[in-house]
Amino acid sequence: MKHVGIVRSVDTAGRIVLPIEIRKELDLMGEDSKVEIIAKGNEIVLKKYADACIFCHETDNLIDFNGQKICQVCKDKIANI
Repeated sequence: MKHVGIVRSVDTAGRIVLPIEIRKELDLMGEDSKVEIIAKGNEIVLKKYADACIFCHETDNLIDFNGQKICQVCKDKIANI
């Protein structure tokens, strides 16, 4: 994990502002950009969000299946059941 040494306050609504340098580096510049929030012990991890298969969590070759994302491999497995 890269430590950049930037400290930000949390406002009363629980919001923080990500520094522009980090947003540019991770391509989080658009209003449709999403981050995943993960709590690990006493740490909060922010990750750039990527759609993933609901079964195996693969992020490549996804298709939409009834509003959910699944990968081609899982789709083929379901088809063979």
